[in-house]
Amino acid sequence: MISFNTVIKKFSKKGEKTGWTYVEIPVEEAQKIYPGNKKSFRVKGYLDDFKITQTALIPMGKGNFILPLNKEIRKGINKKEGDELKIRIETDKSEVEISSDLLDCLADEPQALANFNKLAHHHRNYFSKWILSAKTFETKSKRIALAVNAILNHKDYGQMIRDQKNK
Repeated sequence: MISFNTVIKKFSKKGEKTGWTYVEIPVEEAQKIYPGNKKSFRVKGYLDDFKITQTALIPMGKGNFILPLNKEIRKGINKKEGDELKIRIETDKSEVEISSDLLDCLADEPQALANFNKLAHHHRNYFSKWILSAKTFETKSKRIALAVNAILNHKDYGQMIRDQKNK
């Protein structure tokens, strides 16, 4: 496990990560928990006293990573850009739960299920986490319908999200 203090940052209005709130994980720290790795991987631990699991570290070049702070995390830590944050994380090798509701709906569309099973593991996880994070039945239902349709049309999670933003 690594432990250090850092400052919360936010991407400016340029590029694909516009507006993201995040913390940087320097190469020296990332190499302590996953030596030799330069690809995205999941971590668990604490941001201050807020517990995180299955949270992705995203490579940013030169060996550095970022840990995006989504709305749930920001609410849990009750901090914003410029605030100091204590990081205590380690690699999380646990399996991501795949939404049973998504799997049930995919079972009704055999081609969609076949396409889903061909997706890279992380794309299956993205779809599932997105559906599991829905707060209401209506939102969950809408997300499942969007996911099944996207998967049926051979789209990964990122393509589906970009298509929705362009509508």
